Amino acid sequence: MSDFTTRPEIRGTFGVVTSTHWIASAVGMSILEKGGNAFDAAVACALTLQIVEPHLNGPAGDMPAIFHSAETGKTEVLCAQAVAPAGATVEHYKEQGLTLIPGSGLLSTVVPGAFDGWMLMLRDHGTLSLREVMQPAIDYARDGHPVLPRVANTISGLADFFAKEWPSSAEVWTPGGKAPEAHALFKNPDLAATYDRLANSAGDTREAQIDEARRQWREGFVADAIFDYLEDAQVMDVSEASHSAVLAPEDMANWRATYEAPLSFDYHGWTVNKTHAWSQGPVMLQALAILKGFDIGAMDPNGADFVHTVIEAMKLAYADREAYYGDPDHSGIPMDVLLSEDYNAERRKLIGAKASLEQRPGRVPGYEHLADAYVERSSRDFNVGQVAAQEPTMSHLTEKRGDTVHLDVIDRWGNMVAATPSGGWLQSNPVIPGLGFPLNSRAQMFWLEHGLSTSLAPGRRPRTTLTPSLAEKDGVRLVFGTPGGDQQDQWQLIWFLRFVHFGLGLQECMDAPLFHSMHFQGSFFPREVRPGEMMIEPNVGEATISDLQARGHKVTVADPWTVGRLTAALREVDGTMRAAATPRLMQAYAVGR
Repeated sequence: MSDFTTRPEIRGTFGVVTSTHWIASAVGMSILEKGGNAFDAAVACALTLQIVEPHLNGPAGDMPAIFHSAETGKTEVLCAQAVAPAGATVEHYKEQGLTLIPGSGLLSTVVPGAFDGWMLMLRDHGTLSLREVMQPAIDYARDGHPVLPRVANTISGLADFFAKEWPSSAEVWTPGGKAPEAHALFKNPDLAATYDRLANSAGDTREAQIDEARRQWREGFVADAIFDYLEDAQVMDVSEASHSAVLAPEDMANWRATYEAPLSFDYHGWTVNKTHAWSQGPVMLQALAILKGFDIGAMDPNGADFVHTVIEAMKLAYADREAYYGDPDHSGIPMDVLLSEDYNAERRKLIGAKASLEQRPGRVPGYEHLADAYVERSSRDFNVGQVAAQEPTMSHLTEKRGDTVHLDVIDRWGNMVAATPSGGWLQSNPVIPGLGFPLNSRAQMFWLEHGLSTSLAPGRRPRTTLTPSLAEKDGVRLVFGTPGGDQQDQWQLIWFLRFVHFGLGLQECMDAPLFHSMHFQGSFFPREVRPGEMMIEPNVGEATISDLQARGHKVTVADPWTVGRLTAALREVDGTMRAAATPRLMQAYAVGR
């Protein structure tokens, strides 16, 4: 068997950084070289990703991170997924004639969360100054970076819409009335000025300076600019109507990013740590709980038995996601049942020789109405017409949709971070004049009906798709993740199973062909359901594809090397490190020494 991989598996002892853009990875590594730790590097890397991948994330988006602190010895989750505004009620949205929350525009906005989350991480766990960590992003925004072809294409495809409907976006993304050429230097001077002003925040200590930047964001000059714009803004969105925002000054002023314990599940000696049910994170744990009863290691990792079994397990886990997940602060989530051995033993029995075309959430005692509601909802016509899904996606789909980024960092002391920032992309909303960035569109994940864990309600977190991972076994720790909306925990699951069961290296797992299901209800407007449909890369081979079709799967064969955007990093007990990044889209990169 050839030991060729598309990229070397990075190995070292000093530190590793891997992310969805090589510039951001290099920035993170430069922070480690300056003596910063993994938390400093993660923040610098993330702020740079906002500059170089603006079609995938932005300052006013959202961010979950899962991290391990060498100082405390604890693995924790940082939640920078902010909440619905006080004015975001089901009644208000229905009065607008809506059946779904639009996938773009001001009604789709929740409180901006990403910036506060990164500042909280930097304050509590970083070591460098605010200026040192923010400066690389400021430099790239002010002086320019070689714009990705996908960014240039995205802007070009939206240029006419921006000029007509979102003029503040036209000013930033099409300076001089023209979309940027691929690889040309692209600048965002307004965002550079915004971040430069935040980096100048006053304070007697490092921590006080960071807290002042957070205050300036939520109730200072940043908030002032946002609400000056929103006061009379009416914005065209994907519903093909103009709407005003419900976001108000007190919504931003009253919200803070928070820490919480992870949700964990033991699988073949590994403890897999994920975010709670305000994200889709537990769906990977549920799939592992179902698959625990199969002899995965005896299967061909590219064979039809493996693909079929994993796809069917994911269908069951995702049906439960749609029925039961939501913000645990506002709804009872029966996670103890959903991850229990007895429950998953019964779920496992539902996997047969043929592909299921049914939506089959489990029936948890006391929660049966939520299962029934999902089954009904999955067949409902929302009467929104033919629109492109406002969903994080991949290269085989339209570039007018939003997307997501990911980063993993490990330092020489054993600190490690996995984070999946998203939202606030250039397609989501008009740029706030003078600030250089738009608001997010995460509210589209709520439902406009009462009585669900994901019903729109003030102060509730939307059930996001963002889901970084941290796994531990006998002192070895592994961080990994990917962009990709509903596919995130599917691609991570497949990667992790191959890593655990087949002795493949990090990069070998990256290079292996990926697949995913589109069977369940999508998280993004227009909330499509595509029973039995799946997508797979062609290098699994014709025999596997034909076998899957014979089993009843509705198979779409993707273009080669177009599914998944995974990155990963691992630290051994002796302190040696490894890192890898997908070759897909030719922009993710791992660095280290």
